[in-house]
Amino acid sequence: QVQLVESGGGLVQAGGSLRLSCAASGRTFSSYPMGWFRQAPGKEREFVAAISWTGSSTYYADSVKGRFTISRDNAKNTVYVQMNSLKPEDTAIYSCAATARVRAYYREIATNPLNYDYWGQGTQVTVSS
Repeated sequence: QVQLVESGGGLVQAGGSLRLSCAASGRTFSSYPMGWFRQAPGKEREFVAAISWTGSSTYYADSVKGRFTISRDNAKNTVYVQMNSLKPEDTAIYSCAATARVRAYYREIATNPLNYDYWGQGTQVTVSS
């Protein structure tokens, strides 16, 4: 079992930046590939970014590529997403997730929320125009 707690959300103007953090409990954090997903009101959950066990592989949604950067610090049991050049359409609840079930991690696996076993409660990001 792993528990995930997100932080760092808030209200920011368009063009601004935020860094979200996701802190994980347990001593096996490095065993889990991690993903960030978001859900806006009235919309389905969508993939944002993902990172492999060691951070050697990262994946991004086309809508955030070049603006968001995912990273992880296994010594601190934390995964981050640095969000720059924020747009009003980035407004959503952002959740991190961990997967314990996969043996191989590539884009088709990383982008599907059904492949993740543990989820945080989410943190609200609001971007004003």
